[in-house]
Amino acid sequence: MSTFEVVLPLTMLGGLVLILFSGFPVAFCLAGVGLAFAALGGALDMFYPMQLFLIVSRIWGSIAENLVLVAIPMFIFMGIMLEKSGVARHLLEILSVLMRRVPGGLALAVVLMGTIMAATTGIVGASVVMLAMLALPVMVDRGYDKGMTSGVIAASGTLGILIPPSIMLVVMGDMLAIPVGDLFAGAVIPGLLLSGLYLVFIVVMALIRPDRMPRMAKPGDETAGDIWMLVLKGFVPPTLLVVFVLGSIVGGLATPTEAAGIGAFGATLLALFNGRLSLGLLREVARGTALTNAMIFGIFCGATLFSYVFRELGGDDAIIHVIDLLDLHDWTLVVLLMAIVFLLGFFFDWLEITLIILPVFRPIVMSLDLGDTVPSDQLLLWFAVVVAVNLQTSYLTPPFGPALFYLRQAGHAHLTLGDIYKGVIPFTLLQLTGLGLCLLFPALVLWLPGALGY
Repeated sequence: MSTFEVVLPLTMLGGLVLILFSGFPVAFCLAGVGLAFAALGGALDMFYPMQLFLIVSRIWGSIAENLVLVAIPMFIFMGIMLEKSGVARHLLEILSVLMRRVPGGLALAVVLMGTIMAATTGIVGASVVMLAMLALPVMVDRGYDKGMTSGVIAASGTLGILIPPSIMLVVMGDMLAIPVGDLFAGAVIPGLLLSGLYLVFIVVMALIRPDRMPRMAKPGDETAGDIWMLVLKGFVPPTLLVVFVLGSIVGGLATPTEAAGIGAFGATLLALFNGRLSLGLLREVARGTALTNAMIFGIFCGATLFSYVFRELGGDDAIIHVIDLLDLHDWTLVVLLMAIVFLLGFFFDWLEITLIILPVFRPIVMSLDLGDTVPSDQLLLWFAVVVAVNLQTSYLTPPFGPALFYLRQAGHAHLTLGDIYKGVIPFTLLQLTGLGLCLLFPALVLWLPGALGY
């Protein structure tokens, strides 16, 4: 390749990064940069303007007709419905009662609640705001350290981006041509691993520094009957919904689209069960679903245009050429790719990183040879899940971690931005520990898909 053929695609990537910092809507940034470099490529005889007419068919064929992506609006509907129906409030009540005798019991209850809700919603913004509104005032009133409180809520709320059914995994499966059921199965153990690391850290810190997480002053006056009623009303329904939705996908009984429909219907039934279902609630949930869905699919359309122009300008070949010049060992290259994803997470959202970076990284990953550690036919699956674990850190890393601002907005009466930044540091390190374990022990990702026969 000539130097110019390498420089132009890389300049296109750099230009996109700069434009994204402008704060302009991401979908328009992607499409605008794509059109600008299509025009530049046309002027240099590297791109034919007639090729732009193919964009419509690519958007239609890869997005509008894709039945897997139909799962996204239904998962969004399910998450918003659960947030508004009071299911989360009942869940926190029962978990705080069950964990009251354990060191750091309230913080543990928040992590467990975040884990369960992650398997039912998958929407980080809703999870963080919901946890902040429900748990933050209680934790502050009981004398919990504000930094620890911030970290627990933010980290627990971000589990939804990894633990299935995750919207991010649906997008990754479509982009990398990996069955979504495989990705869901591969992400279960890493997601539970992160949750387990949080739980262990909280218990250790509660034993070392009990002043930061004091136990409940009184055991409470609930009878056994009261507790059983709380379990039946607050714990069993969302757990059954997880079993029906996730179990049907992982067990091969339903496609992700079908399971998403089950989840949306089940969430509506739970709202009815809690006495919260009304036309007003349905209107609010439908509006929130439409707005979130429009944002996601708008970015899809812009990313399709950008990636098409990038590839036509020789972007894939340019990236591979640069990698070849570096002459890195395959495992060193994996670490480099993970470092790039992690650094991008300081500034960009997971959707932007996924739609821009994964198509660029895919040919590089396919050329790797990691020996018997990661079989070649499972390489993309393992890499996608590891990237998903990595991308979870993007929600917590300053300066633009979305979870930090969700928490700041919901908890402004109790927390400063300094409290939040201080609190998320140990949980970011725990996430990186989980990422390192998934890199060192690929079986954490690959065992369950293999056990299920994928």
